Amino acid sequence: MNSYLTLLPVIFPFISCFFILAKPFENRTKMRYFTITIVVINTILSIFSILNYQHTYINIIQFSDHIKIAFKIDGLSKVFGTMVALLWPATTLYAFEYMSHEKDEQRFFTFFVMSFGVTMGIAFAANMFTMYLFYEFLTLATLPLVIHEMDAKAFHAGKMYIIFMMSGAALAFIGLVIIICYGESTDFYMGGTLNYLAVRGNENILRLVYVLTFFGFGVKAAVFPLFMWLPTASVAPTPVTALLHAVAVVKAGAFAIIRLTYFSYGTYLLKGTWAQYVVMATALITILIGSTMALKTSHIKRRLAYSTISNLSYILFSVSLMTQEGLSSGLLHMVYHAVIKITLFFCTGAILVQTGRQYVKEIEGIGMKMPIIFGCFTICGFGLVGVPPFAGFHSKWNIAVSAVRAHNPLAYAGIYVLIISALLTALYIFTILIAAYFPKPEAIAERDDSNVKDPGPLMTVTIISLTITSVILGFFPTPLLYMFNSIASKI
Repeated sequence: MNSYLTLLPVIFPFISCFFILAKPFENRTKMRYFTITIVVINTILSIFSILNYQHTYINIIQFSDHIKIAFKIDGLSKVFGTMVALLWPATTLYAFEYMSHEKDEQRFFTFFVMSFGVTMGIAFAANMFTMYLFYEFLTLATLPLVIHEMDAKAFHAGKMYIIFMMSGAALAFIGLVIIICYGESTDFYMGGTLNYLAVRGNENILRLVYVLTFFGFGVKAAVFPLFMWLPTASVAPTPVTALLHAVAVVKAGAFAIIRLTYFSYGTYLLKGTWAQYVVMATALITILIGSTMALKTSHIKRRLAYSTISNLSYILFSVSLMTQEGLSSGLLHMVYHAVIKITLFFCTGAILVQTGRQYVKEIEGIGMKMPIIFGCFTICGFGLVGVPPFAGFHSKWNIAVSAVRAHNPLAYAGIYVLIISALLTALYIFTILIAAYFPKPEAIAERDDSNVKDPGPLMTVTIISLTITSVILGFFPTPLLYMFNSIASKI
């Protein structure tokens, strides 16, 4: 079989998206059929490549010994690529019903499909140069989605988004240059590619650059103090915020930091040094700030956005332990959080579409009016809190165990941070559920909720399917842990 088929999941959406924009569809239904066909085909191509072309190296363009555009599917690519490939069709189906209430649907799905290909480019990148290239393409591809509404709020969100992302790109570029200069290669290999002889005597400079690059990639991962773009971007349509906050952009940030730490630098230069303590402390501070802000915010989408900020740093804290267990636990939380959080965003979007309500106090008493939506919100909310046996429990538990076994004083402090964050998560999730199911009589006395009901089948089927997936993942975590341990075993 031709190994160049690996490129199709990256190239196919780029080509197809222009047909969505340019093709004069007779009606909205035909445009949707065309879009979902492209997305499903690309998902099939992605899974086919992941299953059949692992470790196949494809060099597309070589500018020099260290600078080349190349692709390779390794264990980490399989995790991120599979997660993206399976969640994109679900988001597409959900978006069809949601976008019925929005304008410029054709333009929306053009960039939506393009972003799919760019994200797969990040997943399949064989080296730091290729990943950096597609990482910045992702900013450009998702910007039109953030500003889709084309109003003052959307343009403000877009301006913040591009400023933060370009600032992060500048910091990450420093890391790329250093890896080119000090690395035996820019290719990704577990354990790192820095040249031991070149590193000698320059350790602290390289550690400083690592920290700067961590913050550069950390912009997309919403680390403190570079996270304010994320809640602002919640003005975008819910399918966009679901992708940005659960799958594509933020997880691309975490993915890039994993590549940087374990596959470019290697932990030997970082573990036990001030650089490790800086990034670990940053992750812990972000966890607390994100959870605290989520509790203080009554706007439901922004509350979930701050929750994302916190949970992403669960992943980064686990990664910063720089151990096999830490990496494995971080990958588990990356997958679990993606499924749980995208479902919670979908539920919030369904509430917005059906009622126009966006704040906690506005949803009092509608839990039984929308039983499917709030039933799924409840299940995934329990998972986000970490109530056993739901999915979030296993990943958070494994992160805590990894912290204990790391024998790092700051990691021990991190366990207390995880406990505090879990309590705050319970408060900001359960207050939503209490408002929905146990309203104050005066809050609903003068309000007509007779027309409030669950949304149509595209939304409800998607949300139910993802909820069931999260439950299955919660009851059967062992296969994923086995696979992630295998990926991390070469540290």
